[in-house]
Amino acid sequence: MSAILPVDKPAGWTSFDVLAKLRGALGTRKLGHSGTLDPMATGVLAVFIGSATAAADRQTDHDKTYEATLRLGVRTDTGDITGTVLESAPVTVGEQELRAVLPRFIGEQMQLPPMYSAVKINGQPLYKAARKGQTVARTPRPITVYGIAYLGSPAPGDHTLRISCSKGTYIRTLAEDIGAALGVPATLAALRRTRAGVFTIDQCHTLPEILAAAQSGTLDQSGWLLPVETVFTPLPALTVNDFVKTHLMNGCPTSQYPAGDGRYRVYDRTGAFLGLAAVSGGVLRVEKLFCDRTGSN
Repeated sequence: MSAILPVDKPAGWTSFDVLAKLRGALGTRKLGHSGTLDPMATGVLAVFIGSATAAADRQTDHDKTYEATLRLGVRTDTGDITGTVLESAPVTVGEQELRAVLPRFIGEQMQLPPMYSAVKINGQPLYKAARKGQTVARTPRPITVYGIAYLGSPAPGDHTLRISCSKGTYIRTLAEDIGAALGVPATLAALRRTRAGVFTIDQCHTLPEILAAAQSGTLDQSGWLLPVETVFTPLPALTVNDFVKTHLMNGCPTSQYPAGDGRYRVYDRTGAFLGLAAVSGGVLRVEKLFCDRTGSN
């Protein structure tokens, strides 16, 4: 099997837990994912199966969209409600004040990774040091927040935002920073990822649904397993003739190729997806094949 399965990750599960559960159901240990979600978070987790795992690090769109609920008046050690409360204070601000500060957080900026994160410093994930009560010196990293929309207040002191951002953005840190701008402690009460790259929540299915389909033998016919080229849809398509296809299969460059410089998802004349290739100065070179040497997927 070579495919991508968008999963609606349940709360309380790590991303690794999801893979561990699916390994038995799908009958393969060759699984990967892109974009780790915290255990408390739910939503889009793209699972790459079989040879499709090679596509996870090659996808062109790493941007994310989240629905995040901020809880004002509380600060925790983890940056979310699963942690230990470090500070609490009366909430003296509301929707109007929150809306007023949100534009400050849109655009390119530097963000300090939280201690409870998988970022490695000197080969050790920060969360391991945090669990020991240690604080490690960290370097701010560049991120981009493309937009923040106010969605409402589900409970007193709670406010839900839709946040579109770049890869590497920590919404827990953003929540704390927004609270600091308001002059009150803040933490993350809920987090749901609704988009990860080209995958949206509408394409996702829950673990119970997937496990039931796998057990009944209907998963292959469900339409839930997406072809590997799905992740490369932002790239232009290129159809090659049999001569060029043979060059690609053998790893040979094709000179004087009539296409503009750039990366392409490549198909043969039958419409079968071959893989990725790049054109530079009129020379077409294979980047990664996602078919066997005969051209079969």
